[in-house]
Amino acid sequence: MVRCLLPIALAATVVAIPASAQTASPMPVGNAAAGAKVFVQCKTCHVTDKGVNRIGPSLAGVVGRKSGIVPGYKYSAANLKSGVVWTAPTLFKYLEAPMKFMPGTKMTFAGLKKPQDRADVIAFLKTKS
Repeated sequence: MVRCLLPIALAATVVAIPASAQTASPMPVGNAAAGAKVFVQCKTCHVTDKGVNRIGPSLAGVVGRKSGIVPGYKYSAANLKSGVVWTAPTLFKYLEAPMKFMPGTKMTFAGLKKPQDRADVIAFLKTKS
């Protein structure tokens, strides 16, 4: 016979980890120099110069910024209402498949499928604050 040595109150506080969190792979360490090369794909629509918008908003200072707040850029309703803060993990997921992450976004880019490419771009963007 096996006995549980945990008090009943403590045993009741155990929380199951959602399956999605159990299967999520960790974000690789990014390299900003490599990210600058991957970012070339983004330059048609985005720049990292503050106050300069193109088809997409400026990405200067994007890491840690709330979605939908770059002055002078007309965001989609989906982006404005999302409440997203562009943390590194959020960007990592978004950049994999932007339209899947945020249905209704104006960003039609299919995404960066390679986890290392996403991590590298995020490392690059962190240098552009």
